[in-house]
Amino acid sequence: MKGTHKCLFDFPQHGSGMPLLHILNYLNTYTTAYKTTAGQVGAVGTFYSVGTRSSISLGFNDGMWAKYGIGSYLGLNDAAGTPYSRNVFNRPTTNDLPLFLKAADLPMIPGLADAIPALGIESLQKMGTKFLLCANALGFWCLELEARGKGKAADIEKDLRANLLPGVPIVPAMVIAIEKAQEAGIRYNRQ
Repeated sequence: MKGTHKCLFDFPQHGSGMPLLHILNYLNTYTTAYKTTAGQVGAVGTFYSVGTRSSISLGFNDGMWAKYGIGSYLGLNDAAGTPYSRNVFNRPTTNDLPLFLKAADLPMIPGLADAIPALGIESLQKMGTKFLLCANALGFWCLELEARGKGKAADIEKDLRANLLPGVPIVPAMVIAIEKAQEAGIRYNRQ
């Protein structure tokens, strides 16, 4: 990572998008309050862990969300109460405001809707954020999905690896990636 200000946001849980809000806040605050310019601020987000609160599923495209019923698995529903069949965290729309408000147990605040697209993974990547996905967690998660009747773990893993979001590399172990980031002078922020 280039830049003077660099921070790794460690979020093993998806938190209904709150960690993405914290990354956006970090980037925007440096730009507006501290008048940094492009390339001076960078962020890293982590996709890993297993279970229905984990963040690992954020690293995959809409096709995988539909195929494996990830919205239902995570218990994430749209405003109509239907489980998301797309990766809502990659390219959220103004219609996804209720999901993000639910994360903070907030009432409907329509004035925030226009800010929701900026919280997306794709938007954050354009702002200089890197996202990493853990190979160890991926293997474990595929075994979990197999146990939940989604197919054979080896086939699921092959499918998921072929359908990562653009620009999301797989690292051998997130615990090592976090250590290496700190050794490289990247600050740590636990979500």
